[in-house]
Amino acid sequence: MKQIVQPQIQHHTSTASSTSSNLPSVSPQCYPHRLSDSGGDDRRNSLICKNLIINLMFISSWYLFATLISLYNKWMFSPEHYDFQYPLFVSSCHMVVQFVLAAITLASFGSIRPTIRPNLKDYSKKAVPCGIASGLDIGLSNTSLKTVTLSFYTMCKSSSLAFVLFFAFLFKLEKPTYKLTGIILLITAGVILMVSSETKFEFLGMVQVLSASCMGGLRWSLTQILLDKRSMGMNTPIATIFWLAPTMAISLGLCSLIFEGWSKLVAEERFFGDLLKGLVTMGYVTAAGVMAFLMTVSEYFLIQRTSVVTLSIAGIFKEVGTILLSTMIFHDVMTPLNISGLGITIFGIGLYNYLVKMKEKIDFDSLCLK
Repeated sequence: MKQIVQPQIQHHTSTASSTSSNLPSVSPQCYPHRLSDSGGDDRRNSLICKNLIINLMFISSWYLFATLISLYNKWMFSPEHYDFQYPLFVSSCHMVVQFVLAAITLASFGSIRPTIRPNLKDYSKKAVPCGIASGLDIGLSNTSLKTVTLSFYTMCKSSSLAFVLFFAFLFKLEKPTYKLTGIILLITAGVILMVSSETKFEFLGMVQVLSASCMGGLRWSLTQILLDKRSMGMNTPIATIFWLAPTMAISLGLCSLIFEGWSKLVAEERFFGDLLKGLVTMGYVTAAGVMAFLMTVSEYFLIQRTSVVTLSIAGIFKEVGTILLSTMIFHDVMTPLNISGLGITIFGIGLYNYLVKMKEKIDFDSLCLK
């Protein structure tokens, strides 16, 4: 079974194999510095650079849209700003927008349209749980922004790697080790330190954002499984959005109907008092949905090309940037303990990245010795 927490090894091995297979009399599984064919080295290095540039483009795209939508959501849901108190409704609308954009994209580009469709049994047992987890992640994240600062939200969401590892253990996709367990505990300690020193502590908001982080770990673990199963017809990011968005929209819509009340929503004079106000409000919602689509496409492409953990690691730098922006735009206050807790969390994620790279090197060395 494909490992969800160490898939970088497989992807890099695949790159090396496919490139080196063009070289005469050279083992395709060895390091480039061990190859004697300088032309082969050039071809391999060229492909590695090309792959790196493409990955960096997707990371940059993800950084841009993820940061924009974080700032946008905080502005929209915060009582101090636009004060639109219906995050679940907005999230469900985002899913509808993403579904429509995915359908248009698949209809326009046949090359990315899967020929296989998931059957009802697979869809209900595999896709629906992933969609519900995704919906809960997004819904709880947006709801928490009503009460917590953007910097506190971002710091708590940095715990997602710990939940990714936890669900990898739970699904037996990764063998538990003392090192990985220690990393989970280290990240957890960092989060506890950040939470305990928050200047504007809101217990409900903290529970919501940590629950969102938990659902995020489950969400991306299940997403990578779906992307790797061609029999599900979700081996392309756009197809994944197309099949998951309806489940996410329905689950979020039902939660919005129950907990927010649509009759109260449409009676809001400031947002739906007349046609113009309604169009402006829905324009804001739709614009955020487009940004969410572009962000999600970038996320899925990164997972497909690398791994869910690579996404989490790259996300640390995005989160640091988001915290800096939140202190400048929303004047969030960072205490020394906040910063220390964030530093511990980042150290834990960096340590995990180091372990992955060492495991990758050992695997390559083992292949070369065979």
